[in-house]
Amino acid sequence: MRFKETRYRLVNVADGHEFEDKGWTLGDPEARTPSLIRAVYENKQFTPRDTEDGIYRYADWMPIKRTLRKSCAPVTYKSKGLARHLGLENLYITFSGWNPKIGAKMRTCSFKETEAYSVLARMDASDKRTLVVQSAGNTARAFAQVCSDNRIPVVICVPADNLHDLWFRRPLHRCVKLVCAPHGCDYYDAITLGEKLATDPRFVLEGGAKNVARRDGMGTTVLSCVEQMGRIPDAYFQAVGSGTGAIAAWENACRLAADGRFGENKMRVYVAQNEPFTLMYDAWKAGSRTLPDLDPAEGRRQAEIILAKVLSNRKPPYSLAGGLYDTLKASGGDFYLASNNDIMYWLLQFRNLEGYDLLPAACVAVTALAKAVADGTVKKDEYIMLNCTGGGTLAAFSRGFVFKEPDLVLSPDLPAEEIVRQVNSLF
Repeated sequence: MRFKETRYRLVNVADGHEFEDKGWTLGDPEARTPSLIRAVYENKQFTPRDTEDGIYRYADWMPIKRTLRKSCAPVTYKSKGLARHLGLENLYITFSGWNPKIGAKMRTCSFKETEAYSVLARMDASDKRTLVVQSAGNTARAFAQVCSDNRIPVVICVPADNLHDLWFRRPLHRCVKLVCAPHGCDYYDAITLGEKLATDPRFVLEGGAKNVARRDGMGTTVLSCVEQMGRIPDAYFQAVGSGTGAIAAWENACRLAADGRFGENKMRVYVAQNEPFTLMYDAWKAGSRTLPDLDPAEGRRQAEIILAKVLSNRKPPYSLAGGLYDTLKASGGDFYLASNNDIMYWLLQFRNLEGYDLLPAACVAVTALAKAVADGTVKKDEYIMLNCTGGGTLAAFSRGFVFKEPDLVLSPDLPAEEIVRQVNSLF
């Protein structure tokens, strides 16, 4: 059966201006203030497509033109071990990773696959431009794998210090090119590389949080949970680097409330960072929409210290309309911190309680939940969604793996023309 393209329009979160998607629109061309845009879907009811495989069962709320091979949807189940340990009656874990026993088969072990399968399916198959993706690690691994499987040309920009995250079960197709910022650089330096590369019209930026397909792909975690829970959660927990996943969760909770069959949207969004990288936490606790100044050298130092290195975005979508600040305000949520020691504790405890391992970022989310239980923020009978954004690497590694070596190492300080010249030489 031929895939039915999803019908939708775009809306400016700040002022409600509605307009058509020109194909890869990342912002309102008439915007007067910085704002995210959202997809407004023709189908207002949550209607999973049982005719589609993997994540594409949620295609009615994904801004896509096609489907791609080998996708997997997030898996939600009612917790027993962790719930008992924390004294919670209605804890639901949404897991995105590798654990075939519960039906989770994301081969890169990260919920960043939800982004990749949505963003790449938004691209028209006839588009000849090469996609540019900037990442601290997990996003790079997901886009590399999905592009390799589906023969989609991509240039992925990452910091060299995060190359340990670029592992795969087998070598990638040559359509995937990896460009690194040198050792000592961080995620923001990888962003700079990508932005300079995209000054050439032969390349197009993926867009990060501004890309509605990225957010609505990530938002499938909430759709998975509500399918199992039968209602909108009372509380939602996730670790954040940019906050995009938490924004996406809130957006889909709003859509579900508008549907009318899943209750009112009273879902409180709780997020957490890995200290000492606490940029958004510091702003939120100060009651500020504006992020504090962070010296680049200090930001790189903090990113080097934390175990959950993917949570180290120096330029997150926190302040703009529809960003994380607005999400926390609208939901009545809050921010927590997790230390490296907290991560190590929950790496061991979660495996004992639930039977599989988590990535460090997901352990930051578990830490936040445990702290919220301890301080009375959540009640034992509330319906809680814990978004465990990655795990299963022990099982994945047991089957063998290879690392993707960089095709180029380039300084983000190079002129854009030189970066374009060297990257073009790869094709």
